[in-house]
Amino acid sequence: MTGAQITGCSTSTPSGEAARESTERPASTTGPGRRILLAYFSRPGENYSYGGRTNLKTGNTEVLARMISGRIDCDVHRIEAVDPYPDDYEKTVARNVREQEADARPAIADMPSSIERYDTVLLASPIWNVRAPMIMSTFTEKFDFRGKTVLPITTYAMSGLGTTERDYRASCPGATIGEGLAVRGEEVRDADANIQAWLRRTRLPLA
Repeated sequence: MTGAQITGCSTSTPSGEAARESTERPASTTGPGRRILLAYFSRPGENYSYGGRTNLKTGNTEVLARMISGRIDCDVHRIEAVDPYPDDYEKTVARNVREQEADARPAIADMPSSIERYDTVLLASPIWNVRAPMIMSTFTEKFDFRGKTVLPITTYAMSGLGTTERDYRASCPGATIGEGLAVRGEEVRDADANIQAWLRRTRLPLA
């Protein structure tokens, strides 16, 4: 592993009606005055796996996001880059290094107009070079998180939650940063027990 390595890369681009069903839902109340948003960024294509490479049609973070959203009452928004990340692993590593060094804010396609109605926001992403991709900072800095609860969710190879708790505390001033969930990318499809235990601890309302 090198310091520039990206890990937990995620997600394929859904298409047609199935895509809209999996990534966009009408607003739903999760309790008296409480609503939850799950916003995730994920990348398909060539991905790190047990020291080698594998090609993912659906990335690890998208798999995890779908598993979570199938168990709780929430709205889901997929964060997509205006300039999509390459399918090639090494090219994505190089781009991520450039973005981190430049403290870049990659543009997001179809940014939500507001998150005001949500009380809890789940922010899901891979961990690339110890932190969430810079596009997650683009998202968090767009909105006012004061009074909201933010829960980090990550897929990773070695770095767990990385620096997400610290980074979201800085980019979401006034928010409460709750217990995060980190799942190793290679194990995400077998993460049901970990997800259920985390849902119990965080007391997120089940669907």
